[in-house]
Amino acid sequence: MFQQILDPIAGSLVISALCAALPLVLLFVLLGVFKVRAPIAALAGLALSLVLAVVGWQMPVNQALSATAAGMFYGLFPILWILVNALWIYRLTVATPWFEVLGRTIRSISNDLRILSILIAFCFGALLESLAGFGAPVAISAAMLMAAGMKPLKSAVVSLLANTAPVAFGAMAAPIIALNGVTGLPLHDLSSMAGRQTPFIALLVPLLLVFIVDGRRGVRQTWPVALVAGVAFGAAQFVTSNYFAVELTDVVAAVVTVAAVLLMLKVWQPKEIVGMEQAPEDARVAVASGSRSGGPAGGGTSGSAGAGNAAAGNTSGATADDARPAPRQIWMAIAPYLIIIAVFSVAQLPSVKTWLGQVGSVTFAWPGLDITDAAGKPVAATKFKLDHLKATGTLLLFSGLLTMALYKVSASQGLRIYRDTIVQLRWTIVTVTAVLGLSFVMNLSGQTTTLGFALASAGGFFAILSPLIGWIGVALTGSDTSSNSLFGQMQATAAEQTGLSPVLMAASNSSAGVMGKMLSVQNLAVAAAAVGLDGAEGTLFRKLIGWSLGLLALITVLIFLQSTPVLAWMVP
Repeated sequence: MFQQILDPIAGSLVISALCAALPLVLLFVLLGVFKVRAPIAALAGLALSLVLAVVGWQMPVNQALSATAAGMFYGLFPILWILVNALWIYRLTVATPWFEVLGRTIRSISNDLRILSILIAFCFGALLESLAGFGAPVAISAAMLMAAGMKPLKSAVVSLLANTAPVAFGAMAAPIIALNGVTGLPLHDLSSMAGRQTPFIALLVPLLLVFIVDGRRGVRQTWPVALVAGVAFGAAQFVTSNYFAVELTDVVAAVVTVAAVLLMLKVWQPKEIVGMEQAPEDARVAVASGSRSGGPAGGGTSGSAGAGNAAAGNTSGATADDARPAPRQIWMAIAPYLIIIAVFSVAQLPSVKTWLGQVGSVTFAWPGLDITDAAGKPVAATKFKLDHLKATGTLLLFSGLLTMALYKVSASQGLRIYRDTIVQLRWTIVTVTAVLGLSFVMNLSGQTTTLGFALASAGGFFAILSPLIGWIGVALTGSDTSSNSLFGQMQATAAEQTGLSPVLMAASNSSAGVMGKMLSVQNLAVAAAAVGLDGAEGTLFRKLIGWSLGLLALITVLIFLQSTPVLAWMVP
């Protein structure tokens, strides 16, 4: 048996905490300063955490290696099992003409760039975030906005800013599921808490988008539809994450928001139309250029190159033919998303859910791990629950098979697309498994607990420090999932020691972290490449840093109030 030690280095909690932070410091310095590729940086952090676990925290070598294996397995299942199957469904749609029909449907609704920024970047981007993530929503929405006539730099800024509201529940709620895995806190509580924070950001994002597109005039003329979009998205996020299925949060929110905007436009139109900012031909050339340049190498953005290419291929004729498709074509275009909603809805039926839990769930102790915390209590993270049938990734796989049948995609083509999806995500797979391995080693060796106890010395101030930690994590790693894996347990531990709600602080890591997504090097590179402005990452960063910090300040105030009696009633 291995018992965790709080202050193994020189008997000092402060020195021990500084040493425990070294793997994270190394990871962030390699990523942010030396611009080392994410897979290499994650593996380096994992190696250092292993050395510290064995030498500093006196964890037996076999248990340290077993903890690494446990983290990597969790990275593969359920996290990457979700990502691979979600991106596979997206690629299935791109391989058929129906993806272009979906884009044409959206563009046919309005030729006002302010309205299109809401429909394409906010709504359609959220739909893509729910499935693909990893840069695809930014690349595709930026390319579509350019094809509609928006300038390249503005298209990139709008797409990056829009890609905040859905991230906490992106990739079928992979960040929240990862948070549940590393903290052991109830998934429903974490989902509910995040669903009581992110809607406030969703409410503001459409208003910010129309301001970026057309300044004060844009807000003055289009605030009704922007407000409808924000309220619809936020309300749908709250209801779905609290009372339905966390995995469907972004899907439902995007679909509901599109419907709300369409209904609004039937009874209301802006006084003026703000149309194309450049010639259609220039847009098509820029999109094609952006797609050929692809995305940057490294984990977390491997989906960008394929996304850019798909976007270019699907926008080449957008400006020439924006006629509204026939109703049957529209239904076929949105069919994959309707299939996903139907499959997950059936899986939530009490009888089906019970049956899946009985025949498709296995709980076991991870071999080679026998660990207690500093107080002598068994550590919960040593037990695994494998829901192989009702897992989100499995339900997505089934949804993909139904999509193949509906779109008449042959088995050989479906397998080829699946293989290409895995190849496309190969560096992401390395990054995610290494980050989860690092997280599990730090958690199980006691390094995270040491950090948490040290941070707890901040007392009630930790409620303000917590969102900043999540923001830094996403800004540097480019992934809310990775940030939750790294800091989730530390946030929960510090919260317990300061008398705050662990659910509140853990969820805050995810909710506040998404504001750092628009500043991550990976996302900036994806956006710059997608609009044909290679090397413009610094310009994009300068244009977005103010918005990112402003939104972070707002959600920090909300989280702080939720930690006090003022809004404590919002915490599950």
